[in-house]
Amino acid sequence: MNVIENSKLTVVGAGAVGASVAYASLIRGSARHVALYDIAAERVEAEALDLAHGSQFIGASDIVGSSDISVAAGSHVVVITAGAKQEPGQTRTELAGVNAGIIRGMMPRLLEVAPDAVYVIVTNPCDVLTVVAAEAAGLPRQRIFSSGTVLDTSRLRWKLAQRAGVSTSSVHAYIVGEHGDTEFPLWSSATIGTVPILEWERPGHPRMTLDELDHIAAEVRDAAYTVIRGKGATNYAIGLSSARIVEAVLQDQHAVLPVSTVLDGFAGVDGVALSVPSVVSAAGAVPIANTPMSENEQTQLRASADALRGVIGAVRS
Repeated sequence: MNVIENSKLTVVGAGAVGASVAYASLIRGSARHVALYDIAAERVEAEALDLAHGSQFIGASDIVGSSDISVAAGSHVVVITAGAKQEPGQTRTELAGVNAGIIRGMMPRLLEVAPDAVYVIVTNPCDVLTVVAAEAAGLPRQRIFSSGTVLDTSRLRWKLAQRAGVSTSSVHAYIVGEHGDTEFPLWSSATIGTVPILEWERPGHPRMTLDELDHIAAEVRDAAYTVIRGKGATNYAIGLSSARIVEAVLQDQHAVLPVSTVLDGFAGVDGVALSVPSVVSAAGAVPIANTPMSENEQTQLRASADALRGVIGAVRS
């Protein structure tokens, strides 16, 4: 493995999500150097200062913040969280159009200062914006991808672990497809330890039914709405999951994570970014072509792609 020495991460956007990505990366020691970039000078400088004040209590990482894009120079990974929030009455397609414009304007400027970086899109709708960013950047597909369903998968494993009475790390299951309403779990290959999900049982934890699994999947799909209703935004878990992706790249881990790349013939899907299990390393993210899927799951993946094509077409026009 080719671990990147003296590694640098730039987080674009100093809002709640961007600050959480920077914070999680610092306390986990994800990168040696962390830079925070935002056009709001006072905000980004304040966030970086607040984080720097805690440097005694973390490892060797350091943090800087600036409204000058040159702060991203030499980055090995760039995580993009900048974008508009969905306003009341605004459609998903309208939001996608606004954020697509932001991404298109930003990518050429970022590439000037960080031409060799791996780019990770967190801004929503992240799958649509991955296609937009890939087209604007002209980079190889593996070097620009989104956080996809890494967080959704973590939510699923947490729920299943609670139900099964095991640790989250003992649950092996993935959410795939769109990071959104058409996402779905790969139940056909899900296991707890080595036991297929529908066969797991232990004292106090009877076997799960398909109806129960469907209910858990729906709770996972709608989890963000629950958090947003209560506190206005989701930020801590996406910060942690983004830091995990950063580590897979900077430490060349070849970790299997369900990130979203622009697919090329995966289960019959082309030209749409969807999350599927992928190998994430210093080279970027490469989908695992022989990922087992049932016939129904392949149909769901294609339906997820179809749901996104209309939005992608709208932001291109």
